[in-house]
Amino acid sequence: MKRDNNMELKSLYHYYKPKSANQESYVKGLQDTDTKILFVVGPAGTGKTALACNQAIKELRNGNVNKIVITRPIVPVEEEEIGFLPGTIQKKMDPWTRPIFDIFYEFYAKKDVETMLYNNVIEISPLAFMRGRTFKNAFIIADEMQNSSPNQMLMLTTRIGEGSKMVITGDLKQSDRNVESGLSDFIERFKKYTGFLTKSGKESNVGIKIVELGVNDIERSKVIKKLLEIYDFNDEIVESKLQKSTSTIVKKVNKKEEKKEDTSVILLPAKIHPNNDAALITIDELLRSKR
Repeated sequence: MKRDNNMELKSLYHYYKPKSANQESYVKGLQDTDTKILFVVGPAGTGKTALACNQAIKELRNGNVNKIVITRPIVPVEEEEIGFLPGTIQKKMDPWTRPIFDIFYEFYAKKDVETMLYNNVIEISPLAFMRGRTFKNAFIIADEMQNSSPNQMLMLTTRIGEGSKMVITGDLKQSDRNVESGLSDFIERFKKYTGFLTKSGKESNVGIKIVELGVNDIERSKVIKKLLEIYDFNDEIVESKLQKSTSTIVKKVNKKEEKKEDTSVILLPAKIHPNNDAALITIDELLRSKR
């Protein structure tokens, strides 16, 4: 995109910079022209969306792409339904795309972002509307894709055309769907596929890269790191209790099985008279029956 001299750029040199080794790996993937589809997974606050937006703006300003496309699954957080939203697609998608536009507003004035939306330089496309399209010379940001299904992920990744780059972000621990995640499904398939290529001695560079960010890469706020540590710690406690409970149940079942094997025949001393109610057999009666 050619620079518009009338467009106010708030902070031309105010670019986000990587602050950890994993973030540096992420930025290299963003800048690598051979990487056409880049997956980045990690918790909140690790810069997944911010660094993608930063690179998209750079590519747009340098004329390497003609437009920025933003998409994500339309999934409310758990049971927080918002009902029907009136207006254009931009208005309908606003609750889901606002975090991305908050980053754009750090670089451009709001009126300039609105102009780019009007001219389709920045395009918002709901995931459900992507089918049948091909994006050429575009920088595509697919955010919160842990909420996609495997079919949606396949449909999205096959939309990329010549001269385009696609960045797919997500947090596998923050899925708002109760079905299989398209993001985790693809990552599992990709690792198996590249592992097979490596074992077969074949080229494993397929133009797709996965970057995994962790708690130590959180830069948004120190308290977020602590919050995630608390939740992970509680998950470990629950898992430990579950393992102990399962072990106890297995031991009880084994003991019951042993008792069943030992009590198949009950013999009473000869002096005790037989009791028809209890259906017990004394030793004397057993010996007489054998004669």
